[in-house]
Amino acid sequence: MTAAPLQFADAGEAADLAAFLARLIHYDKAAAVRLQAGDGALAVFGRPPSFEVLAIRSARVTGRHDMDVTVSAGELLESIDESAGTAGVPAAVTGPPWAGVLPPRGGWQQEPGLPALDGVRRAVAVAIGEFRARTEELDPEKRTRAELDRIGREVWSRPVGDTELPVRAAHAAQSLGFLRPVAGPAAPAGSGAEGPKDAPALLSSGAWLRLRTPYGSIAVRRAGVGSLSVTPT
Repeated sequence: MTAAPLQFADAGEAADLAAFLARLIHYDKAAAVRLQAGDGALAVFGRPPSFEVLAIRSARVTGRHDMDVTVSAGELLESIDESAGTAGVPAAVTGPPWAGVLPPRGGWQQEPGLPALDGVRRAVAVAIGEFRARTEELDPEKRTRAELDRIGREVWSRPVGDTELPVRAAHAAQSLGFLRPVAGPAAPAGSGAEGPKDAPALLSSGAWLRLRTPYGSIAVRRAGVGSLSVTPT
């Protein structure tokens, strides 16, 4: 059964989702996304492989929907008509393993210790600089995958500020366009951010941490997150 097309609340919502999907595809041309839609809201989950986190982008939609399906990110992007503010829903695909393990919908509590937006971006810049400098200093014969992995695990697993959030999660947020100041008089609808309109927030629920920004969220498990890529640049 073909799902009904999505009508976004405005053209800007469609454009923002298209930009998010394009960034995901940059990291994985065969990327899949899981879509969950209810009344008035669409949540899109993706997993950029260079970071091993879950990225979540929400959008406002009109009409009633009861949808939970995994689709090709590329096909969804191609179906978006930004001028009309609509998108078709591609045929379902066999979901990757991560699509079956999503963060909880509720029970989130704010965690202390996260720097302001500039501080989070600074932590990412420092980590990128250190990773590049240390790998460039290696002699060619020592620049092995094992050595790059070792440096990567050390650099990208460091916490951001006084939190348990690994810097790779913040780097993923920056690479996907989530760590940027909010333009205009108001933050995007549904951000739920307190304080400054562009302030990121760190939330926790069980084993999950979630870096929330007005443009989207990055979720990562506090334990058992698996191997770490060392090439998010």
